Amino acid sequence: MDKFVIEGPTRLEGELAVGGAKNAVLPLMAAALLGRGASVIENVPDLHDVRFFMTILEGLGARCSLVGGELRLDTREAEGREAAYDLVRKMRASIYVLGPLLAFQGEARVSLPGGCAWGPRPVNLHLEGLQALGAEIALDRGYIHARVPRGGLRGGRFRFEPVSVGATCNVLMAAVLARGETILENCALEPEVTQLAVGLRDAGARIEGIGTQTLRVQGPVTIAPLRPTVIADRLEAGTFMAGVALAGGRVRLTGGD
Repeated sequence: MDKFVIEGPTRLEGELAVGGAKNAVLPLMAAALLGRGASVIENVPDLHDVRFFMTILEGLGARCSLVGGELRLDTREAEGREAAYDLVRKMRASIYVLGPLLAFQGEARVSLPGGCAWGPRPVNLHLEGLQALGAEIALDRGYIHARVPRGGLRGGRFRFEPVSVGATCNVLMAAVLARGETILENCALEPEVTQLAVGLRDAGARIEGIGTQTLRVQGPVTIAPLRPTVIADRLEAGTFMAGVALAGGRVRLTGGD
């Protein structure tokens, strides 16, 4: 589609359903790698990024299906440890598999992610946070090669500077399987982070401070299959609200929290 042709002014009337938040789905999908079993995630939007992340998980050995907003992720045979460049370069969020692979498998080889339409964003906070848990990390020809030291990941303390949603999610996922207490400071407060933390807690993780800038994690634990329902996409809801405010009218939005 090259363009939209809009004829107005026209008042907007009716009812619209707000879909599930794509940015909340992706870390939950990665979190399924922290255990073994069949996770079921509800209210999942059928978007390209979700389908693409399914391809990444399938490359690691998971079995995935998305039907009618219900995403099933079976990780019982997910023994892969490498996320290849040809996939990771196409979607930055692919870096989410790094923490879970490292924590559960003991090793991960993940390509450095590709660029972003909003400009380059480094992954140093992801790596530094994992190193604070004892991970041994090397960069080799465009790949992040991470290993767990003898004895496994251990609890540590890390402060995110600056705040990062992606790094908070990645380090949090690894921390739930680390031995002892982990304290994460200056964590991102976006709803996607809270959704991930709640989903992990409901699956067996011991996390305190959910919804605040300081998360305390006690590990290690055994993570059961996840059963979250994805929160509404606040950006989609805000776009609809702005449209009604500009055009006038009365619209009822459903599916929001």
